[in-house]
Amino acid sequence: MFALVDCNNFYASCERVFRPNLNGKPVVVLSNNDGCVISRSQEAKAIGIPMGIPAYQVEDLFKKHEVHIFSANFPLYGDMSNRVMDILGSFTPDMEIYSIDEAFLKLDGFEHMNVQEYATSMRRKVHQWTDIPVTIGIAPTKALTKVAGHVAKRFPKKTDNIYIIRTEEQRIKVLKWIKIEEVWGIGRRYAKKLKAKGIHTGYDFTLMSSAWVKKHMSVTGLRLQQDLQGIPTLDLEQVQVKKNIATTRTFEKNYTDYEDVKERVTTFAVVCAEKLRKQHSCCSALSIFISTNRERKDLPQYRRGITIQLPFPTNSNIEVARFAVLALKKIFKPGYQYKRTGVIVHELTPDDSWQQSLFENRDEKHIPLMQTIDRLNAAYGQQKIRLGSQDQDRVWKMKQERLSPGYTTKISDVITVNCRK
Repeated sequence: MFALVDCNNFYASCERVFRPNLNGKPVVVLSNNDGCVISRSQEAKAIGIPMGIPAYQVEDLFKKHEVHIFSANFPLYGDMSNRVMDILGSFTPDMEIYSIDEAFLKLDGFEHMNVQEYATSMRRKVHQWTDIPVTIGIAPTKALTKVAGHVAKRFPKKTDNIYIIRTEEQRIKVLKWIKIEEVWGIGRRYAKKLKAKGIHTGYDFTLMSSAWVKKHMSVTGLRLQQDLQGIPTLDLEQVQVKKNIATTRTFEKNYTDYEDVKERVTTFAVVCAEKLRKQHSCCSALSIFISTNRERKDLPQYRRGITIQLPFPTNSNIEVARFAVLALKKIFKPGYQYKRTGVIVHELTPDDSWQQSLFENRDEKHIPLMQTIDRLNAAYGQQKIRLGSQDQDRVWKMKQERLSPGYTTKISDVITVNCRK
């Protein structure tokens, strides 16, 4: 058996943990630069606030229903996620952290246990220790736990936020209920193709020819089909080294000056280099893109990206930033108002087994230098040590007008409790 534990409306729930007066009230969390809605409480969903919608488009709804709005506080959410995952890890050693708010658990050897009671104790413990509500789906296969989770979320009162697929009859019933576009692993492109063939539910998908599925959806689609048929095919995945690393941001305002965009590209390249060192990798290729604001139809539009091959693998802030700026020079055009840029590093290799070139190689003096910078930044705060070409006043130029305190991540923001007799 497998279990999927999913934190309900996670970012909004994290904000409510430290503001219990918001329970029962509509809460939304906005993306970087307070751009789009990325998390909604049930009350916010009920009044019709769509997921992913730009905040300015629903300002009237915010005012009308007195919606409580928060800027994304990712350090806080990350810490709360770690606490939840630590608790779940105490219930079984076989766990895959699927995302910041989801984890798969493998329940091997639980055949003679009361799984309903076990899931209930798991849910109760997470809520008691963190105040984060969770939904649990349990089924014989990994893909079916996703379907079970959908049922638990859609009918929280009937299921008490826990649904278990035990029998073949239940499997067929829930697959006939779930729409094909809601099935885990079926994206919009595949959903459109499947609907054109008359496939509208998860059950329809399980009845398709396996040869057609393999031909048009690759072996991954075939494995998903078998998992939904109740044949255990997908197992827990081990933590993988990332194949590429990206740092992208929307600016707090439009930039027209090359130096401003260059500073952002430099900073994002440095962040990518830091992430490379954390997973002990080097990159051999780098891509950047720049873009104007697509929402501003009244302004000239321009978007361009470029990929360059590096002469040697590296994870040095200095070298990655230098190559990123060289790439920027090739695609930057004056006369446009830029709103977004990003740096992506790829073709990653282990940092202890890179191949030397005949003509040009990484500066080995950078290796101990970067190690020292990482230690200092870990001790004194993110990017206290920066390149001279970076903005020296702040790390991120990001609009966060409704940022909540770092209740568990900043010692100055820890809640003070006054106890009286």
